[in-house]
Amino acid sequence: MSNEDITLTAGDAEVTVQPGNGGRVGGLRLGGVELLRQGERYGCFPMVPWCGRIRDGRFRDGATVRRMPLNAPPHAIHGTARDAAWRTARRSGDEAVITYDLTEPWPYPGRVTQQVALTADSLTLTMSVETYESSFPAQIGWHPWFLRNLGGEDVRLDFAPAWQEERGDDHLPTGHRLDPKPGPWDDCFGMPGGVDVTLTWPGQLELRVTSREEWVVVYDEQREAVCVEPQTGPPDGLNTHPRLVTPLEPLEASTTWSWTRL
Repeated sequence: MSNEDITLTAGDAEVTVQPGNGGRVGGLRLGGVELLRQGERYGCFPMVPWCGRIRDGRFRDGATVRRMPLNAPPHAIHGTARDAAWRTARRSGDEAVITYDLTEPWPYPGRVTQQVALTADSLTLTMSVETYESSFPAQIGWHPWFLRNLGGEDVRLDFAPAWQEERGDDHLPTGHRLDPKPGPWDDCFGMPGGVDVTLTWPGQLELRVTSREEWVVVYDEQREAVCVEPQTGPPDGLNTHPRLVTPLEPLEASTTWSWTRL
């Protein structure tokens, strides 16, 4: 099937899926109000096969050192799939399944599958990485750009992480855990019971970002948008918290955004 944009609808919710632009969700409109920052690099893109930065673009797989292009010098950031065209595997009025075959510069063969499922009051994104050949470390995550302002008051963030990863001058976790500090943030937090972050646009909308995963990066240093990024490991996790994809065990994760009108 083609990689043309896909529109999903449920109730007064409408989602645009963009297989040809990195497999991203390009828009989420509730009653005609757009929640995601618009633009080719925004919306909500999948981070795979890694999330955040890899230190110096290098990670170790056993005794082998692998090098990724430095697209955020001196580091490599956010995986390769967001820069690629995905293919549509199937679609209906409220669901789409899209796929991406891992290729250069990623050194291992594998397939990424992402399901986008919309209801009248929620959006669920589910992703898996599979291989039928050699095992490899990988991560899965999502990078949504929620608009800071929907025409009323600015959004408020509410979450209760167990810890905050100390961030070094190179933007990467140092390995030390801190008590959570007030924002603004470009930081990774631990939520061992699962990611649960509430965004509230006062008098307009409450949206919860949840996931069974225990890691979330919150980025709210830009004026236009705030990012709440559930992921299967911290930044530089290919080196510090590797999760192996094997022929018998794919890596799978999901996140749900659920909303209530205020």
